[in-house]
Amino acid sequence: MGLLDGINEPGDVRAIPAEQLDALAAEIRTFLVESVSKTGGHLGPNLGVVELTIALHRVFDSPRDTLVFDTGHQSYVHKLLTGRHDFSALKKQGGLSGYPSRAESEHDVVENSHASTSLSWAEGIAHARVLQGQGDRHTVAVIGDGALTGGMAWEALNNIAVSKDLPLVIVVNDNERSYAPTIGGLAAHLATLRTTRGYERVLDWGKSTLQQTPVVGHAMYETLHGVKKGIKDIVAPQQGMFEDLGIKYVGPIDGHDEQAVEMGLRRAKDFGGPCIVHVITQKGRGYQPAMDDEADQWHGIGKFNPETGLPFEVSGRIWTDEFSDEMVRIGAERADVVAITAAMLIPVGLDKFAAAYPDRVFDVGIAEQHAVTMASGLAYAGLHPVVAVYATFLNRAFDQLLMDCALHRQGVTFVLDRAGVTGSDGPSHNGMWDMAISSIVPGLRLAAPRDGEQVKLQLREALDVSDAPTVIRFPKGDVAEPLTAVRSVGSLDVLHDGPAAPDVLLVGVGAMCATALGVAEKLAAQGISTLVVDPRWVLPVADELVELARSARHVAVIEDNLATNGVGMAVTARLRAAGCEVPVHPFGIPKRFLDHASRGQVLEQIGLTSDVIATDLIGRIAH
Repeated sequence: MGLLDGINEPGDVRAIPAEQLDALAAEIRTFLVESVSKTGGHLGPNLGVVELTIALHRVFDSPRDTLVFDTGHQSYVHKLLTGRHDFSALKKQGGLSGYPSRAESEHDVVENSHASTSLSWAEGIAHARVLQGQGDRHTVAVIGDGALTGGMAWEALNNIAVSKDLPLVIVVNDNERSYAPTIGGLAAHLATLRTTRGYERVLDWGKSTLQQTPVVGHAMYETLHGVKKGIKDIVAPQQGMFEDLGIKYVGPIDGHDEQAVEMGLRRAKDFGGPCIVHVITQKGRGYQPAMDDEADQWHGIGKFNPETGLPFEVSGRIWTDEFSDEMVRIGAERADVVAITAAMLIPVGLDKFAAAYPDRVFDVGIAEQHAVTMASGLAYAGLHPVVAVYATFLNRAFDQLLMDCALHRQGVTFVLDRAGVTGSDGPSHNGMWDMAISSIVPGLRLAAPRDGEQVKLQLREALDVSDAPTVIRFPKGDVAEPLTAVRSVGSLDVLHDGPAAPDVLLVGVGAMCATALGVAEKLAAQGISTLVVDPRWVLPVADELVELARSARHVAVIEDNLATNGVGMAVTARLRAAGCEVPVHPFGIPKRFLDHASRGQVLEQIGLTSDVIATDLIGRIAH
């Protein structure tokens, strides 16, 4: 048996002799590479936090002490050290989540996986413990340097700084990356800290002394750091992280030296108030292909050959590629088009545009709120910004979309990748709210392309709108096969023609157009006539759709978005306002959080398939 086999809970980690911890770290890395190669997952981030996570569980007593992971994709090691060793179905239906999950373990707390929230969670938990007379319980927030670029983190720090007696430890996992290299003033400040040789020399000397003479060495090490004053004031004045806020700082520490990390965490734990522990780690540590990765392909990877690092599954052309290539073409034609990304240049497909037009791309870090308001300013000053984010992350900037962009009628285009059901990343990453929240924004126009050709066409159409925000949304994965319209009715495309007065007008939204055609085929087998249309611009509801609905017996709207306040509800409201009383049947995502599974499995679970929808409609029409 290896060391990892004997770990069922954190107490087992604390029982391992210090001299065996390097062997445990090696075992964990081997396990991660072998396991994730079979399932896919977030490999790079987890390889980088092995020693850090071991140290956390040796210093703190989870779940009595609370560990909060920011964007918990780096929680695989935590799962292993809390007894979860079956990674065979990682991120698959019935298997382990790719993020912390309360349903899995009492050691998991925050599972939303949206960045920059850990400090707020941790401060709230810590205050609650103190107010309930449990001040001896510590709360630890593990946050990356990338997540520290998010506004919420700074808001939390502003409050934590005045909570002098709060038993709160902030571990900054500094690997210079989120999805991509961290940029901005914070990144520059951290780089200064990393290269301050005075820190490193003193820390190395103190650590070696401690190893040689534990009692005397510990005293000398404590003296060097200065419990009251801090090493930052001795060696490098004004060089601590957020030192002007008055938060105690320990570091920087080599995050792959478990003993050094453990020592730093113990000092922070004993301090008696909020303390930052600055840990330097390397993403992908211990696995050469991941360490060599400059494009961060190993941040989230599919199945691969662990011997070569080469993928087993070669992806075809994905939806993002269509957007990416068209942006480069548009950039050559229009000097006013600029782009904004929130620390996800490559995942959202702006890397090619950035390579061609580096001065016209702004990476604002994990700060979607700032991105939207900055875009409004760019638009006011005469440019047309394209804000490219995952659909789930538009949720974070709703107020700015509403009050800064729409209220001021700014021509900003939002391109939402991974819209609809994304599946394996779990409840927080499904892009199922964007059309619902967009539907209540005055003046906003939203397009849902059904295939790659429509992505390109509708992106260009959006960029011609200068007096209101526009949204283009498309799903994750391989791009859909082109669906050719048989005719057009104004801005609408008819995908399947029928009689002038069909039994059912089927409205397919974006990628669900293929599902709508499948429903039409099944209804036809039952003698039910249909007309299938793609509205293209689904919000606001077009006049042409109202006129087509007047001639139908029923209208069905199929969308991969929250059915409540979605396109189906917008169609219903528009028809009623126009005096059209035809029954409308919305088919979309129910108002609940969806567990991780494949996209197909999730769609099956929620009944968003051709078979289920057709059966449902047949029953409704019969009545």
